[in-house]
Amino acid sequence: MKTSNRLKGFVEIILIVAVLISGVVALFYFVFKDRLSENETPANILKSTLLPESTPTPFPFQDLTIPYLRNRSYESRLEDMDQVSENANYTSYIASYDSDGLKVNGLLTVPKENKPQEGFPGIIFVHGYIVPEVYKTQVNYVSWVEYLSRRGYVVFKIDLRGHDASEGEVGGAYYSSDYVIDTLNAYSALQNADFVNPKSIGLWGHSMAGNIVFKSLAVKPDIPAVVIWAGAGYTYTDLQEYMIEDNSYRPPPADSDRARKRQELRDTYGNFDPDHWFWKQVPGTNYLDGITGAVGLAHAVDDNVVSISYSRNLRDLLNNAAIENDLNEYSSGGHNLTGTSFSSALQKTDEFFARYLK
Repeated sequence: MKTSNRLKGFVEIILIVAVLISGVVALFYFVFKDRLSENETPANILKSTLLPESTPTPFPFQDLTIPYLRNRSYESRLEDMDQVSENANYTSYIASYDSDGLKVNGLLTVPKENKPQEGFPGIIFVHGYIVPEVYKTQVNYVSWVEYLSRRGYVVFKIDLRGHDASEGEVGGAYYSSDYVIDTLNAYSALQNADFVNPKSIGLWGHSMAGNIVFKSLAVKPDIPAVVIWAGAGYTYTDLQEYMIEDNSYRPPPADSDRARKRQELRDTYGNFDPDHWFWKQVPGTNYLDGITGAVGLAHAVDDNVVSISYSRNLRDLLNNAAIENDLNEYSSGGHNLTGTSFSSALQKTDEFFARYLK
């Protein structure tokens, strides 16, 4: 009799556990039912949402990761458009916009031709590394953007935070998200301008801005076109392999907030490791799925600052992911694609943007 009672109690326990498990599965199905597919079971979804054991949420330096940047918002508008010049083709303004509470400035050119019904196509130009103390809005890269300003584009050459009159501290391109945030807030500002077609805005960057605009594309994969000249730092493994030989670079002072944050980053996660759960979330090249925009690349073979291998490796990754891209290599021109390479690269950049923005 006692044995029978024990067996009965054991069966009851099994039934209770089975009911509890069924309830948990039903709860996960109800919460995640819109995400389920043939390969997405509640167990797989639960596993995919978990960070490594004992990792706090939010975790340190989460703002560097692509998932964080994708989940935050970017809302801004153009402000204080002060005219500085005009010619037969366009009018130039010093314009500003808000980027996380900072007033960021830029040189904005607006075509003089009749505005299309849906608005002008737009291009945001992001500058490369120039010593912040000597960078000037109306001097650096003006000849670059002037070419496209004459061809019917609204061009917004932004001054990243800490440059010229833009508020904030210099953030750095590779181990800070500040510049990506500035770029995407500028994108929002152009989208909200009544003279710009919000669906036809591209990004153009040089040198360190290659990393900035490509990460911006990974964050906002529907950006229709991105052009990168002599860019660097996409997989981050490439930074370790090829380095950057820029004699003009000035590291932040050891007692600066920027230097302190870099040391904290190293202390927390060590140097970049492509197999580390945190570092996997930083490169834009780990988030190619869903990108619908096209990428145009221009690089000189004799670039002695940023190796052309950066662009060639990115091209291969884009090809493997079936992302439209176009790499134009130049035998001369160096890091700034000077001489005949400059005029050729400008023409091809115009043709590329025309293909995807007009």
